[in-house]
Amino acid sequence: MFGAADIRELATVLGVRPTKQKGQNFVIDANTVRRIVRTAEVRPDDVVVEVGPGLGSLTLALLEAADRVVAVEIDDVLAAALPATVEARMPARADRFALVHSDAMLVKELPGPAPTALVANLPYNVAVPVLLTMLDRFPTIERTLVMVQAEVADRLAAKPGNKVYGVPSVKAAWYCDVKRAGSIGRNVFWPAPNVDSGLVSLVRRAEPVKTTASKREVFAVVDAAFAQRRKTLRAALSGWAGSAAGAESALVAAGISPQARGEGLTVEEFARIAEHKPVHEQAAL
Repeated sequence: MFGAADIRELATVLGVRPTKQKGQNFVIDANTVRRIVRTAEVRPDDVVVEVGPGLGSLTLALLEAADRVVAVEIDDVLAAALPATVEARMPARADRFALVHSDAMLVKELPGPAPTALVANLPYNVAVPVLLTMLDRFPTIERTLVMVQAEVADRLAAKPGNKVYGVPSVKAAWYCDVKRAGSIGRNVFWPAPNVDSGLVSLVRRAEPVKTTASKREVFAVVDAAFAQRRKTLRAALSGWAGSAAGAESALVAAGISPQARGEGLTVEEFARIAEHKPVHEQAAL
């Protein structure tokens, strides 16, 4: 397991200087890494995908607990070095490790068996899109634990009625049951970020949201509702529905007050609205 001195020494050897542009903040505390693996409830038969492994601290801990680990790394230097780090530190498990050198937003398939878990210290600047993309593209991922900026963690785990409930909250709930799973201080990172971090647990829903609307249709309603979150849904959804009257019609048909606001609705209620989008009659020729 890496300690702070190991991380800094390896970074020096590789000539790596963490950058804000890539959202790089390496975990240098072994106890935090163990805590992440423990909280993620990684099992001996799990195939874990890790996004942004960096220098490999969490990767090594995951390899100890899981059957296989697939790491997705965008940085050229880090991607080139990680297999050698695994080979040097855990030679007996090296054949259980695979690296995908790519932007996680572009990855559409992973080597080996389908992943069952996602565990990652996600770069702050792309945390939400990366998380939602991975959940969408890899439906076999049953359990997820991500470390993100505390504010983002709060948004992901927020429930209807909470002041930070918004687009990330609803879209994450489309896929999973979401909850906060702990807080992480700044001193376990190098370099230390200017914000605290939080752990978020996401467990794949036992059954998908029951709706005749597609994910794209539901997400279009969510985006429209929160684009002007202070407005009533009648007003906020007028563009989506073609008119305020059309929005009111869809809302009434879905059993939702036109005076309600998006921050009070569940993902199931957004889905009901999507099912009742007005069908515009074709203009007469």
